[in-house]
Amino acid sequence: MFTHLDLGKKGEEIAQAHFLAQDYIILCTNWKMGRREIDLIVRKEECLVFVEVKTLISDLWGYPEKNVTPAKIRAIQAVADGYMNRMKILPKRIRFDIVSITFRKDGSHELVHFEDCF
Repeated sequence: MFTHLDLGKKGEEIAQAHFLAQDYIILCTNWKMGRREIDLIVRKEECLVFVEVKTLISDLWGYPEKNVTPAKIRAIQAVADGYMNRMKILPKRIRFDIVSITFRKDGSHELVHFEDCF
């Protein structure tokens, strides 16, 4: 069984593999600004993508993506602005995605990638 932190780390590893398999470039993982954080920052062609990864051990309590609240969305957008300012980049296109991962009792998992969520 996973601890809370182990579950999140495993989910982020699965999400990274998902993006790499689709020819994205991983620019950064767990980029922090103060107490706020973006799980993954990836790029594909001219699109910069900020990714929130949500992972649950089962779907008993609902779907992981439902845990991305309006407050979390504002925090992610603020950190994304901070990242672009610090790195001095102004991409042609940005996108905010959610990757939802739900583990099953047999150890397998389901991954759903929601593009351009907010």
